Amino acid sequence: MSKQEKMHELRVLAAQIRLETMKTIGSLGFGHVGGSMSMADAMAVLYGAYMNIDPKNPQKEDRDWFVMSKGHAGPVMYATLGIMGYYPIEEAYKLNTPHTNFPSHTDRTKTPGVDLTTGSLGQGIGEAVGAALGLKVQGQPSRVYVAIGDGEADEGSVWEAAQFAAHYKLDNLVCLVDNNKRQLDGPVADIMSHGKGIGAKFDAFGWNVIEVEDGNDVEQIYDAVASAIETKGMPTALILNTVKGKGAIFAEPTGAHSSQPTKEQWEEGIKACEESYEAVKAQN
Repeated sequence: MSKQEKMHELRVLAAQIRLETMKTIGSLGFGHVGGSMSMADAMAVLYGAYMNIDPKNPQKEDRDWFVMSKGHAGPVMYATLGIMGYYPIEEAYKLNTPHTNFPSHTDRTKTPGVDLTTGSLGQGIGEAVGAALGLKVQGQPSRVYVAIGDGEADEGSVWEAAQFAAHYKLDNLVCLVDNNKRQLDGPVADIMSHGKGIGAKFDAFGWNVIEVEDGNDVEQIYDAVASAIETKGMPTALILNTVKGKGAIFAEPTGAHSSQPTKEQWEEGIKACEESYEAVKAQN
């Protein structure tokens, strides 16, 4: 398969993930649309091109791990795992209902394919660092990918984990920063600025830093992950400059953190994603 063909495949997968993310959250009628939709392209690249996984054996020892540290973006993970075959995607439409296996924040005891439980901001990256160290000690070839939000990086525990990972040269760890510039209470720059930039902070802690100009472009993400895999002796942070709510017609214009649109708005939003999915499939 040529790179051009692979990029088309990944764009189709990203559009499908967006559609199923919308259906998953739409089944509940409200939820974290913004930070889920901004991650669809990265999820497509990781699960569609790089990660060593087996949906029929989610716990295989040499698998790659993915940690959604920004656990409220669980719906995009559920959509991705369903599409990849961990379970029928329709099961995810029971999002956050009584006795569900699909809580609003990811839980490894409930959902096949979820490696670590997250939700308390700043928790997941520490877990990912521990997993990366443990896998190295065990001699496993596995990689750990962790996604954090730029708002989540307000938490001091993020930087404790970053310092630890650099000190122990965890080159099997890749942190994807969903740098969508917004958090629950408003623009990140207004709530808690990252000063010279979040990439500069990771660099100061001793990480290899790759700025991805368009974090919603699968080819740019694909190339960045390839570079991260080749990096030795230090962990890598991919700064994905994304659009919060990307592809959700009622969330993208405002960058809403959480959305509770009307039934009609949900129907229009899902229809728009269906049309986008079909349009991407039709491209050469």
